Amino acid sequence: MALSDSVTTCLSPPVHYVICKLGFEKTDTYDINNILSENGEVCWQAVTEHVCYLKSDQSVDYIESIRSLGPVCESVNLHFKSLTKEQFVIQYALWFHWTNCSELFLEVFDVLQYTQTTEVALGLMKLTSCLERALGDVYLLIGKDCPFLLRDLLASEQLAVVFGQAVMNVLRVFIGSPYGLNLRNVLWHGFASPQEIPAKYCAMLLFLTAGLGQLLQTYLLQTKCVLVHRPYVIFVSLEELDVFPDLNHEMLSIAEELVKLSSFVLKTMLPFWMAALTAFKQSRYADCVILLLPQLEVGLRLLFTTTNKCPNRLLTAEPSTLYTTFDEMLAKYLDNEEVNQLPAVLEEPTMEFLWDFLNHQEGPRIRDRLSHGEINLEAFPREVANQIVAFAITLLCRFSDEDMFAFKEHMVIKPLMNCASCYRSRFHPISRLKKQVLECTKSIHLWPELPTVPEEHVETTKGLEGNAEASTLILMISEIISRLQQYMPQNCYSSDDPINSVLTERLLIALCDTYICTLYSPRPVLEIVVVLRKISTQCHQVSEQVIASTELRYKQWMNKTLRSRQRHNYLRMLNSIKFLSPVLRLILVLITLELVNVHLVCKKNPFDYQQYLKFLKSVLQYTENLVTYTSSEKNKWDETMELTNKALIKIREICDRKLMLMQLAT
Repeated sequence: MALSDSVTTCLSPPVHYVICKLGFEKTDTYDINNILSENGEVCWQAVTEHVCYLKSDQSVDYIESIRSLGPVCESVNLHFKSLTKEQFVIQYALWFHWTNCSELFLEVFDVLQYTQTTEVALGLMKLTSCLERALGDVYLLIGKDCPFLLRDLLASEQLAVVFGQAVMNVLRVFIGSPYGLNLRNVLWHGFASPQEIPAKYCAMLLFLTAGLGQLLQTYLLQTKCVLVHRPYVIFVSLEELDVFPDLNHEMLSIAEELVKLSSFVLKTMLPFWMAALTAFKQSRYADCVILLLPQLEVGLRLLFTTTNKCPNRLLTAEPSTLYTTFDEMLAKYLDNEEVNQLPAVLEEPTMEFLWDFLNHQEGPRIRDRLSHGEINLEAFPREVANQIVAFAITLLCRFSDEDMFAFKEHMVIKPLMNCASCYRSRFHPISRLKKQVLECTKSIHLWPELPTVPEEHVETTKGLEGNAEASTLILMISEIISRLQQYMPQNCYSSDDPINSVLTERLLIALCDTYICTLYSPRPVLEIVVVLRKISTQCHQVSEQVIASTELRYKQWMNKTLRSRQRHNYLRMLNSIKFLSPVLRLILVLITLELVNVHLVCKKNPFDYQQYLKFLKSVLQYTENLVTYTSSEKNKWDETMELTNKALIKIREICDRKLMLMQLAT
């Protein structure tokens, strides 16, 4: 890791030349009045004239275009520096409204006045993410599914219709093409140090954004369309993201010392780290995370290239080669099919945290959402920033050439290290299924507390049959659970009362607390988990419907507002509940036992695997039918008995044939 001192740039020579030198080769001054009319409108034709094209195929010649646009960018930068804030607001503020974050663009103007390199880089990262989001909104005026990648968005026909192809080509010189300056990617992936990003390119993108606003206004007036902004993504269930204790002033002071000592930090990137910690202290939580995520990527890339012995991949890739980004670093294999050594070095808890916070579809996917402008920066939660900073502190401690023992054992740092070392995935499908099972169990646990009419009403109602059938089903459930007993923890089963709800709940909590490897789950495992999750969802739906119907019907019964047929139906429902509760608990026990042994599915041969999948899908079909029959629209309570009888026979048969995963484990 001593590389962290010797690396002076993460830009390969060609990329360094394109970003830091190419746009400075033409030194002639450019008159701002050529591209800015007297009434403050951007003269797009004068701007687009600077984009050069290859003679061979008329595609953009990025090198010549950057060289030609260099003096134009300088002129725009000087123009902005000559304006007061008030003048800038009067002339330009209106043209940023289309982005839905005008304030951010006004802040970037402030940053350009002082040219503090870290702030310029941060301003560019925020500007490009918000611009991408706004361009996506414009795309949706015409198109349906907005492209995920900025590169594809800028190359789309839809944006060319609104703004014109020549205008889109100007944008692609600055962002979205690996052959151009590619400012967004170079910054968001942590390749550029603060001093390597010329402020004039930030000024030019600010200027171009205002120009796009002017073009868009014309288009909207002509077409009578209305631009609709997609709502921001909001982090729900913040408590699920609560991993580390709240960071206090002392922890942050130690972090500042760590940053200066740790070899996880490239010395050229030190200003970014310090700015991130300062932002956190100033309650600028979005700024903090935007600055820190690329630096985590840099530090991990340094580890990745060291452990996999490929130091050349520390630099930016050329346009024809893939960047080494989080996606590659967190993968199981390298692009040459060899095993990636980084996961072994980071260890499972750290890998789980990275996958949870960055990659898993049901996780916060913080980097994606921030970099694509999906989050309201003004309302970014402290809780999320706290997790990222705390996690970064643990990496600073763990990966360093220096003797960090004193830091690791420090009374305020040790709790962070302990939290990091015992982290378990919360957003992998396996973890989500565990959560679903426990939520469904809680729901079913409410059933005995539900208000019901006295038992004698149920027993004496003429024409109400089914008590015997319900008892038969309960016996069958007890029998199946008895067969599964050998696969359960010892203290969670009673042979006297196999379907005891308290014991079932204890069993499910114990099973859900069992460690199951989630990292790099094979496809068959994920396929099975998808079906198990669907079954769990349907069970929960049935439970919620039963609760809602029971409460409503009881109220109506007491108020004497039920017609004769409805009363009969209500009593049928109360009769069905007697076996529905145990059958739902049986299914939950079944799918949780299967989940605990889910990796054994890889041992099944293709035929057995298909048979097993077919069985699970039949259980899913049963639960889907239950949802239909127990809905307030259908109320088919007698039919649920027949359904349940068939399903239990099927489950018993599969148990007898020893096709369950839990049976493979013994």
